[in-house]
Amino acid sequence: MGIIFDRIVLVLFFVSTCALAVYGVHLYVLLYLFHRRRKSKIVEQRRLIEDYRTRTPEADWPGVTTQLPIYNEADVATRVIEAVAAMDYPRGKHQIQVLDDSTDETRLLVDMTVRRLRSQGVDVEAVRREKRTGYKAGALREGLSRCRHPLVAIFDADFIPPKDFLRRAVPFLAGDEKLACVQGRWTHLNQDESWLTRAQAVALDAHFAVEQGARAWNGLMMNFNGTAGVWRKAAIEDPAAGGWSADTLTEDLDLSYRVQLAGWRMDYCLELACPAELPNTISGLKAQQRRWATGGVQTAVKLLPRIWRSKVSFVEKLEASLHLTHYSVYLWTMVLALLARPLLAITGPLSLWWCFLMGWILIVFTILASPTVYGYARYHLGGGWSGVRHMPAVLVLGTGLSVNNAVAVLRGLRVRGGEFVRTPKSGSTQSTLLTSRYKARRSGGLWFFEMLLGAYCLANWAIYMTVSRPVLSVFLLIYALGFISVGWMSRPEASFRRRLVFEEEPVRRPTPFMPAAAAPGAMVGSN
Repeated sequence: MGIIFDRIVLVLFFVSTCALAVYGVHLYVLLYLFHRRRKSKIVEQRRLIEDYRTRTPEADWPGVTTQLPIYNEADVATRVIEAVAAMDYPRGKHQIQVLDDSTDETRLLVDMTVRRLRSQGVDVEAVRREKRTGYKAGALREGLSRCRHPLVAIFDADFIPPKDFLRRAVPFLAGDEKLACVQGRWTHLNQDESWLTRAQAVALDAHFAVEQGARAWNGLMMNFNGTAGVWRKAAIEDPAAGGWSADTLTEDLDLSYRVQLAGWRMDYCLELACPAELPNTISGLKAQQRRWATGGVQTAVKLLPRIWRSKVSFVEKLEASLHLTHYSVYLWTMVLALLARPLLAITGPLSLWWCFLMGWILIVFTILASPTVYGYARYHLGGGWSGVRHMPAVLVLGTGLSVNNAVAVLRGLRVRGGEFVRTPKSGSTQSTLLTSRYKARRSGGLWFFEMLLGAYCLANWAIYMTVSRPVLSVFLLIYALGFISVGWMSRPEASFRRRLVFEEEPVRRPTPFMPAAAAPGAMVGSN
């Protein structure tokens, strides 16, 4: 029985380390692909935008419909509508749809803002449905049926598009009839609010500064990120693509791949920047990550068979497979954490020790991939070496989210669709820190398991130190810090105490129901 158990442990260890090594190599490859094309593509895109803006008369710019999917976003709804209305675009060629599925005071805020802007000559309307069928995908599909223009821009409620966003994005689509979508880069309104937001900013910068450019500029399939992009309406409505669908929780990722399998292309512009708010609570971040992890796996289950049957190249198929399954790294990370103690019990024979050494070398190789890419991305964006400086926080947060995301991955393997749980927004910026009036849905008692797992890793770290394996124990210490930190911040008492702190110094925002002097708006505070 002991031999069978040892073999199971060994198999799980090597499968996990090899899987993580594959995704680590994948990151290095994406870094190389981005680095080799970055200069030429940036120059090429600048020239494309400038040439189109210089040579194209106002009357010849294509019409754009901007869609703003909103659901109970009282803290940010007015801000995003006003920002979109202020965008510079030829008069009469910009339609704004507020796709409002709200059930609270957001409806009144939207109506007041729409009426005021319409009185100023802005082409804006609120589009509402009787039922929230299909969630965000259903709202986008409903709005698309009422679009008057060939191009469709999409912004989530927590984004503030700059005035020239459409002027810089439209030239890509106007000059290429087979281009389905151009994706912009997310920047961050509140990245310095706390260590939590700083860590998220570093990770997202790597995705938008390296991964998206690497895919788009090297003929690989990429994804629309759900916001801060412009679509060609004909590509969405192409029968071969199938339009917006709600059978996964990542309708943006799903549509992106179906459109590209139908023969359309997608592009990415690094310098097409759009500021957005980062989740400033661990519960909000966990809810967002659960949706992305579950939806990504659902999309993989749905589309990978079709991708491998398609006529795209083997390299594109391989990249798509790694892209759509990348959230599985959290599952493998959690498996390694659980194996720490059993591994120590079976590493007696010298031959096995060398095998384990190779396994840990693979883990080191994999872990170094993230700091390398994060550091490079932040440096390329002009942030110096801040990506490396914030790496401890990124590693602790990423490791700590392993339980949350691993559970979401397993759910994605067995469930189709599901409720689209939106991430609460507060309206925080670098200069004004706020807390949302909405609370993210919590994940039950998962926080308790995270703390137990953290204690387990901490105990094993001490054991590894006593048997003179300090190098290997570093990973267990990171695991312990990650699980305990995320679990502690996720406990029910944490959110309760945070509300008490915020109530001490309220920032009062006027609402339609009371004058500004008495409005109980969001509260000031920081994590």
